[in-house]
Amino acid sequence: MANSYVRLTSIFTACLVVALLVVAADSGTARAQEQVLNLYSSRHYQTDDALYADFTRQTGIVINRLEADGSALLERLKNEGENSPADILITVDVGRLWAAESAGLFGAVDSEILNQRIPAHLRHPDGLWFGFSTRARVIVYNRDLVDPAELTRYEDLANPKWRGQICIRSSGNIYNLSLLAGMIAHMGAEAAEEWARGVVANFARDPQGGDTDQIRSVASGECSIGLANTYYYARLLLSEEERDKQVIARTGVIFPNQDDRGTHVNISGAGMIASAPNRENAVRFLEYLASDTAQRYFADGNNEYPVVESLLDSPALEQMGAFKADEINVSVSGVNQAEAQRVFDRAGWK
Repeated sequence: MANSYVRLTSIFTACLVVALLVVAADSGTARAQEQVLNLYSSRHYQTDDALYADFTRQTGIVINRLEADGSALLERLKNEGENSPADILITVDVGRLWAAESAGLFGAVDSEILNQRIPAHLRHPDGLWFGFSTRARVIVYNRDLVDPAELTRYEDLANPKWRGQICIRSSGNIYNLSLLAGMIAHMGAEAAEEWARGVVANFARDPQGGDTDQIRSVASGECSIGLANTYYYARLLLSEEERDKQVIARTGVIFPNQDDRGTHVNISGAGMIASAPNRENAVRFLEYLASDTAQRYFADGNNEYPVVESLLDSPALEQMGAFKADEINVSVSGVNQAEAQRVFDRAGWK
C-alpha cells in the first residue's frame, strides 16, 4: 500500500513538472511572439533602416517590414481584412492616411506621449494616425528671371504676368492634390478652381516628371517657376555633384503665404491597424517615432522637418531658413482630396 502511494505520488509529481514545463514553454513562446512588430511601409528611404534598427536595439522588438507603394498596401490591407498580420501602416502624405482611415483600417491610440509630443494639427483628432515628419510645398524660382518680391503667395501663381512660365507635376500627384485640398479648405472650391485655371493658363509645358524634374527645369530656364517639396530641394543642396550645385546656384526658394495663413505642409505618418496582433508593440513603436532619437533620424536622414520643432538639426533645412507653417489640421488634405481632383479636372489641369 505504501509502495502504491509512493508510485502515485511520483507519477503525480512528474505530471506536474511536465505540465509546468509546458506552461513555461508556452509562456516563453508567447513572450517571443510578442517581441515582433509587423510594419507595412511605403517609405523607401535608406535611412529608415537605421531608424528601425535603433528601435529594435532599444526595445528588443524585431520589425518585420513589408514595403510597397502606398496604394498597393491599402489594397492589400483591405483584402487581408481582420486576418492581416500588419500592426502598423506608415506612409507619406496625409491623403493616403486619410484613405486608410476612410477604409476603417486604423484603430485609435490614446497615448499621452503622442498627444504631448505631436502638435494637434499634425495628428488625427481621435488618434487614428499621427504625423512624425513634415515637408513644405515651396515655390522654386529662377534667380535671373523672377523677382521673389512679386511672388509671395500660392495665389500669385495664377497671375497672368507668369504666362508660359510655370513647370509643375500632374494633377493626379498626391502632393498637388493635398495642396489644392488645403486651399479649398481656406478659400472654397469655387475660388480654388479659379486659381487652378489661372495656373493652367501659365503652364510652360504640360505637367510631367517629379519634383526634382521641376527644379531642374526652373534652373535650365525651360520655365522660371515651379513647385516642389522641401526635401527634394534639400537633397540638391547637399549634393557634391557639379550639376546639382549649378541648379542651386541658379534657383531660390520661396515659402508662400508668410503674411497670412502660412506655407502648406504635408506629413509622413503612421497609424495602428485596427486588427493589429501586437498592439502593445505597435503603440511603443508609434511613441518611439516621436522620440528625440527618431525625430533626428527623420531630419538628418531624409531632410524632413521633425514634428518636435526644437530638434531641427539639418544643415540643408537650416540653410533654407525658418518659415511659418499653415496650422490647419492636415486631415483636410484627405477630406477634400476627391473635390480637389474634380477641381483640377474642371480646370483642365492634366
